[in-house]
Amino acid sequence: MNDQRPDNIHRLIVPNTSSLRGRGIYLLPNLFTSGALFAGFYAIIAAVKGHFEGAAIAILVAIVLDGLDGRIARMTNTQSDFGAEYDSLADMVSFGIAPALLAYQWTLHEIGKFGFFIAFLYAAGAALRLARFNVQKTVQDKRFFKGLPSPSAAALVATFIWFADMQGWHDLGGVIALVVLVTLSAAVLMVSNLRYYSFKDLDLRNRIPFAVVLGVVLVLGLMSIDPPLMSMLVMLAYAGSGVVLTLNQLSRSRSERRNARAAERDAA
Repeated sequence: MNDQRPDNIHRLIVPNTSSLRGRGIYLLPNLFTSGALFAGFYAIIAAVKGHFEGAAIAILVAIVLDGLDGRIARMTNTQSDFGAEYDSLADMVSFGIAPALLAYQWTLHEIGKFGFFIAFLYAAGAALRLARFNVQKTVQDKRFFKGLPSPSAAALVATFIWFADMQGWHDLGGVIALVVLVTLSAAVLMVSNLRYYSFKDLDLRNRIPFAVVLGVVLVLGLMSIDPPLMSMLVMLAYAGSGVVLTLNQLSRSRSERRNARAAERDAA
């Protein structure tokens, strides 16, 4: 009699579905993620209907909720793989599709296929930025982002259109070129290697200098004077900060290499 051994290579391993069903998901952080997704979806509908101010504000609301879900998950120790994947998909809707459609509906559609191409480049840049973040989040420095974060890129596009729409620039000559410039710049910055400060090392539970509190109050006061203008200026400053940080890092690296070569020559 021949004993037949089981084929371990082709054996189908069936997961324990009862344990998977009983695992569940964390409600609190995913509730904020759902809110961000809802705000992004609302922005899409508002842009299609021509309510551009409401669409821009909805994108900003999604940014706030997106920032809260991760922080709350870390504070309550409720991080999960499901939450990370859900957050990434919601980000693509709120910070990839919604801003691209907002820019296209506001003015890019007037230049035909080229406007469609610019809007698509932004959406593709957001998708690539999110994909790169997902595969590199365990190896990169937590203090810095590599490339402009997709929420910040979305805020840059949304605040510019919010400000321009409030100023009545829609029929102004040359405004299409500005929208193309802002949208394309946001797309390029997202997939660039520029370093952006992430603010993840800020611990809100610790004491902070009085000057920081004073600065926050000053910013809030300025925001209340003209929210569209100040929001746009803040996002332009943050987008430019990546260039400054990267150039500063390159300058320090060159200086360190020169000092190291000088030390080697002195030692020889």
